[in-house]
Amino acid sequence: MRTRIITSKSFTGEKVLGAILFEDTMDREIEGLPTGQYLWAIKGIAPFIKVDKGLANEENGVQLMKPIPDLDTLLKKAVQKNMFGTKMRSVIKSANPEGIQAIVAQQFMLGKKILSYGLVPILEPEVDINIPDKEEAEALLKVELIKGLDALAANESVMLKLSLPTKVNFYKELILHSHCIRVVALSGGYPRDKANMILAQHEGMIASFSRALLEGLSYNQSQEEYNKTLDETVDSVYRASKAPLS
Repeated sequence: MRTRIITSKSFTGEKVLGAILFEDTMDREIEGLPTGQYLWAIKGIAPFIKVDKGLANEENGVQLMKPIPDLDTLLKKAVQKNMFGTKMRSVIKSANPEGIQAIVAQQFMLGKKILSYGLVPILEPEVDINIPDKEEAEALLKVELIKGLDALAANESVMLKLSLPTKVNFYKELILHSHCIRVVALSGGYPRDKANMILAQHEGMIASFSRALLEGLSYNQSQEEYNKTLDETVDSVYRASKAPLS
């Protein structure tokens, strides 16, 4: 299924900047080329590798990442496989200051290690879109993220993958920060149409949708149906990501 998406004529660097891979996908080949090499050389799409091992149990209103004991080995392999960067996810379940401080500290600690390998880390402290204090959690998160960005060295920059915020353009300070390459939005469980509608209101924020991207796709579709569905999806997400930064 992943190969079918990547090889589709609708999936190209014209409208897609990057693709996040599982380690198993990174280790495979597509049409005789390693997946990462195929993405960049054939499609013009930057490959990223998911490095986290899942979520720990909730504590202080957050789920930190589980330990990643083989991270150095994975990062060495990611460099050998020509990955552009990495992605790692943790989740905020309530507006708990102590928990949010811990989740951001963990993201930046691992992010700095990833940077030392010449890779670009995507930090993903997701705010659960269903929590009642989502807006308060986002306010606490932004403060901690700015502190983390401010503390990076002059030659260090990261990407941020965040839930679509409640307030329009709430993350503009992060988007404009000199140590932030991009702020990308996760769909967070919203249906694609709703995620696109919300995203289009946020200037300078672009989509990093996975579940929403797969909506409507089925392995049993004909190639024509498959390409048509994927083309419509990619185009709608691309248009929602084009709100200019004023």
